[in-house]
Amino acid sequence: MAAHAPHEDHRPLSGGLARAAVFGINDGLVSNVSLILGFAASGVDSTIVRLAGLAGAVAGAISMAAGEWISISAQNDLVQRELDIELRELEHNTEDETEELAAVYEGHGMEPASAAQAAAEVMRSPSSALAVHAREEFGVDPSALPSALQGAVISLVSFIVGALLPLIPWFSSSGTTATISSLVLGVVAAGIVGAIVGKFAERPLIWAASRQILIVLVACGATYVIGQIFGITLS
Repeated sequence: MAAHAPHEDHRPLSGGLARAAVFGINDGLVSNVSLILGFAASGVDSTIVRLAGLAGAVAGAISMAAGEWISISAQNDLVQRELDIELRELEHNTEDETEELAAVYEGHGMEPASAAQAAAEVMRSPSSALAVHAREEFGVDPSALPSALQGAVISLVSFIVGALLPLIPWFSSSGTTATISSLVLGVVAAGIVGAIVGKFAERPLIWAASRQILIVLVACGATYVIGQIFGITLS
């Protein structure tokens, strides 16, 4: 008989790198389009708006990447500590760990004799035993820990892409035209990001897109009002 093929509809989500990409582009878009519209509302020259947008993109991307690297590194350190503890237990309390694993299998519905046999077979290989105990006890796959460097790079690139989109109109126009164009680009990009997330999560596309668009509109509205209230015009 042919081997049973894995479910083709499952998508690889290990490591949280998809999350880093989505958060990066979304944060870059929301933060920078809001910043750009806030400066535009203050009445400053278009060169100031461009400078603010570029500075916001670079600073935000570095901050995002650093935060992602620190977050993943810290999480991996905590996981590695638990793995080290579990490895010591497997080496020095093998019998207790075998019984513990057999109890887990029984909890999953196996007969006691089958559970004991399965646990004993798993415990014959230290690497397999560690992987199984890690997954069963604290839900971690030691072979699928996320890469802090990859997460940081993805966050950096994604943030810059999202942040630069609403800045594009300011390199060819200024004033009301550039402001409206930035807002339109921000809304369209937000809708696309929301729709992509909704598609991959198999959620209603209209709701997912509308949610992202609403976030952008609220953020832009807040900074635009602040820019008009506290803005200055440079001569």
